[in-house]
Amino acid sequence: MITLLYDGSFDGLLTAIFEVFEYRYKDVEIVSKERFHQENIFAEIHEVITQNDKAERVLNKLEQSIGKSGIHELLKVYLSEDQELEQLIFSAIKQSVQHPNENILQNYANPDILKISKICKSVSRERHRMTAFVRFEKMQDSVFFATIDPDFNVIPLIRKHFKDRYQDQKWMIYDLRRNYGIFYDLETCDFFYPDEKIDLNKYQQKFHDEEKNYQSLWQRYFIKTNIVERKNLKLHIQHVPKRYWKYLTEKH
Repeated sequence: MITLLYDGSFDGLLTAIFEVFEYRYKDVEIVSKERFHQENIFAEIHEVITQNDKAERVLNKLEQSIGKSGIHELLKVYLSEDQELEQLIFSAIKQSVQHPNENILQNYANPDILKISKICKSVSRERHRMTAFVRFEKMQDSVFFATIDPDFNVIPLIRKHFKDRYQDQKWMIYDLRRNYGIFYDLETCDFFYPDEKIDLNKYQQKFHDEEKNYQSLWQRYFIKTNIVERKNLKLHIQHVPKRYWKYLTEKH
């Protein structure tokens, strides 16, 4: 067994897969350095250095068989942080190489492809919920700030949605679980990576003076428009699961 260690990036994973074919490795496992725990001291380790040209060659080959939409599906598997993500993506790419004229992602009879499909649906649902339930709060510097804590790493998937929707104001979205986010400054929309986790208590002290008034007005509006006699908590939870309530001003 040869263990290929990569840096945890998507390009690093594609580089590792390229080198499996390049060096004609047969019995392999691909593991990110962050998750690696060496149990067999005699195992052969191959450290992968991320190379964009190798990753690009894999992407170009994939695009010919599964298209850009298929590559996007594999990216969702990567962002799912599933324990088997490397094995699933490697399996899909191997099948794509073996059947270059077929879209192997439609072969649901294969257990790996079926699992990829299920993961993609879960990640897509989480992405949709994050676009629906994010609530921004205005800071003293007029930047609108929001926190999220998604089950999957969906920040890269919601970036375009918010960039297109809120082009006229500066905003930040911060992932509490993964300690990174995106910041839009009216010109660029870039990822940011704090050295330490953001202290939300300190951020709340920097709210704009108008923010609490806005929140209070919204809570009052929500109460006034709610029809108690038609309350259906079961249906409400079905559409807005409780784990998302922490994002909603009207639930505080």
